[in-house]
Amino acid sequence: MGAYRADDDYDYLFKVVLIGDSDVGKSNLLSRFTKNEFSLESKSTIGVEFATRSITIEDKVVKAQIWDTAGQERYRAVTSAYYRGAVGALLVYDATRHVTFENIERWLKELRDHTDGSIVIMLLGNKSDLRHLRAVLTEDAKAFAEKEKTYLMETSALESLNVESAFTEVLTQIYHVVSKKALEGGNIQATLPKGQMINVGSKDDVSAIKKGGCC
Repeated sequence: MGAYRADDDYDYLFKVVLIGDSDVGKSNLLSRFTKNEFSLESKSTIGVEFATRSITIEDKVVKAQIWDTAGQERYRAVTSAYYRGAVGALLVYDATRHVTFENIERWLKELRDHTDGSIVIMLLGNKSDLRHLRAVLTEDAKAFAEKEKTYLMETSALESLNVESAFTEVLTQIYHVVSKKALEGGNIQATLPKGQMINVGSKDDVSAIKKGGCC
């Protein structure tokens, strides 16, 4: 599991979004998973960007298209286009800044307002390597995740702790949701033939968003 493959060699294409306050480490989580890179000097994301990586789940090649956006309020106009077609979400807070955890509830509401009820949601407590600065107790995060029926992991993009596991778990759970709906005869966008996007338009449309920065 986790091997890198050619871009066009996949059975399923899943759109996953990264959300959370600014400076919680979303972009570094993305680059750690897709390129195994980390930058101490990473700048705040402007607008929207995305990266892809394919992994194998139960003998099927799943290509994840992971979207990263700015956490600042001034970029909220991108909201509906950003969430459209997402089948998974990683909701990130900074374990050393309690306010970012408090804001998770607002992010979760926004996510649920714009996505299907079957979306797979993982709560991520990032920067867990900064143990001496911890401001969010694991127990509090667990209680919140249980209440909201989401998954939870604590990660460190810096130390590459649980990053692979978090993304892989989300993609595996999405695959199970899609497989179950397919068995039940449900019409889910994520099961479109390869080469088509999940309810976001063509690949050219998505590339245009990436090149253009913000909307």
